[in-house]
Amino acid sequence: MDKGLHFTICVVTTVLLLRESSQAGEEKDPELLAAPKPDSRGTGEGLPTLTVTTILEDPYVMVRGAELEGYCMELLAALAGMLRFQYRVKVVADGQYGAVAAGGNWSGMIGEILRREADIAVAPLTVTSAREEVVSFTTPFLQTGIGILLRKDTTSQDMSFFHFLSPFSKETWTALLFAYLLTCFCLFLVARLSPCEWNEPKNEENHFTFLNSLWFGAGALALQGATPRPQALSVRVIAVVWWLFTLALLAAYIANFTALLSSGSEQLPIQTFEDLVKQRNLEFGTLEGSSTFYYFKNSKNPIHQMIYEYMEKRREHVLVKTYQEAVQRVMDSNYAFIGESISQDLAAARHCNLIRAPEVIGARGFGIATSQGESPCASAAPWAVIHSVSEREGSPAGDLDYLRNKWWESSCLRQSRDRWGPLEPPALGGLFLTLGIGLALGVLAALAELSSSSRRAAAHAKKSCCSVFTEEICTRLRIKGAARQSQETSGKANA
Repeated sequence: MDKGLHFTICVVTTVLLLRESSQAGEEKDPELLAAPKPDSRGTGEGLPTLTVTTILEDPYVMVRGAELEGYCMELLAALAGMLRFQYRVKVVADGQYGAVAAGGNWSGMIGEILRREADIAVAPLTVTSAREEVVSFTTPFLQTGIGILLRKDTTSQDMSFFHFLSPFSKETWTALLFAYLLTCFCLFLVARLSPCEWNEPKNEENHFTFLNSLWFGAGALALQGATPRPQALSVRVIAVVWWLFTLALLAAYIANFTALLSSGSEQLPIQTFEDLVKQRNLEFGTLEGSSTFYYFKNSKNPIHQMIYEYMEKRREHVLVKTYQEAVQRVMDSNYAFIGESISQDLAAARHCNLIRAPEVIGARGFGIATSQGESPCASAAPWAVIHSVSEREGSPAGDLDYLRNKWWESSCLRQSRDRWGPLEPPALGGLFLTLGIGLALGVLAALAELSSSSRRAAAHAKKSCCSVFTEEICTRLRIKGAARQSQETSGKANA
């Protein structure tokens, strides 16, 4: 009996182990990874079950273990919970998005919907006029365009001899030079007008000559003290404002210069698609059969036509099969990938040596495709649906902004879209305005000091305040005609 029981236990254990091994083998099979899978959020008796076709692309749909996850999977789960349906997900068989083949049939996810192999397509599927003729699209859940993905070291320029000037634009340097000269002139003017700084114009030498004023301003720019030292309140107001201005300016320069050195290049030499066509160092291409390829094919723009002709003549060499292949080729060779800008932003966020060129053309959106006719979500706007789910469940898990931030999180210190650029005058507008106000206050303070001194002198000499004030200004500014007239007037009075 003990032997029989022991034998039975061994047989059952062996069967269970073989069954687990078979299941483990099935989980590792790529076809079964992509096999239809019911959703737990949409389960329920009497609910319709939809077959959903998608495509593997990071971060929209990715394989994790035996399940699919990503932006589109969370979007689909939220839609199922809102619109009350079950679903089964399958990866498109031919790995294509959808294009018209030679015989007039559609390939990819669009073809599967037309052949009734799938009910909806939830993927980064671009809404185009050609596709809208055969399938229906929901409101776009992501907005994008066509951009250029590059590797940083293939686009960097040699640093120029005057590279240290790059943190500020030419306009900013011009404004800075004007501010410096204006401040030094105001120092020179106020030091001559203020009786607290220059009490005896006829007998005393003014230390704030124009050259000394220029030296004083330059010393402040270098964070060094420079003589002469101001004594009057009006001169000190201008000096303090200029010191604060230079401190903020130097902080901005050092921060931008540090960013410039860490970026490794001044600016991308390839800023636009025209720049891409003109250069000869980089090959460029796009996904074969994608909407981007047909965008350039149908465009009337001469630059776009040149790009299409280049890709068509070298299609076996420059067109890639998958997005992952495109990113890897950009990283490994002198290759520029033309594709969806939002996907390129993700690549630049994940791979810190990649960067997207500034120009984006052909604004478009990603939508959910359904067969033309009645469908549980044919008229649903994902934006409204997802926000309704968020409000109903009290969770941001369905919010499109939340999903975008979650799946586009960068591992780099700086996002590629936060590229460095020289500071323009508007960025420092408040700083220049503060300096202007300070100069104006200094001049007004000097006039107030001179006016107060003139009133006391007029009361002592029993003259009009205006005449004494005018004489003081003429004497301090050494206006010869007015000074000679005042001297003649005083001589006649003495006679």
